[in-house]
Amino acid sequence: MRQLISSGSTFEAEIGYSRAVVDGDWMFVSGTTGFDYATMEISDDVAEQADQTFRNIQAAMEQASFTLGDSVRVHYLFPTASDFEKCWPVFKKYLGEVRPAATMFVAGLADPRMKIEIEITAKKRS
Repeated sequence: MRQLISSGSTFEAEIGYSRAVVDGDWMFVSGTTGFDYATMEISDDVAEQADQTFRNIQAAMEQASFTLGDSVRVHYLFPTASDFEKCWPVFKKYLGEVRPAATMFVAGLADPRMKIEIEITAKKRS
């Protein structure tokens, strides 16, 4: 069974994608940033953006009865490599007990205000 998850972000409707897709026991969370979708505001601080990003991801996962504890892979994308270490405490806060496979990429993001984007793959635990 395939289920499409939306956060209500204007980006999803404008671009034509889902915040996440659930296929059976698997969930694929699209690259998510630190915008507060209720206000469409974003902090200037990379660690605050990372924290909001995880809250956005959690909200999407909860819609499909998944949790961050189901995470098996995470991709972190940064336009500035030196911001990676600033986010380690946030990563540990949300995934420290889960310890999914992880990769950090340096790449340009769609909006210059974005300092981090996170993508997660999860598998429902039996």
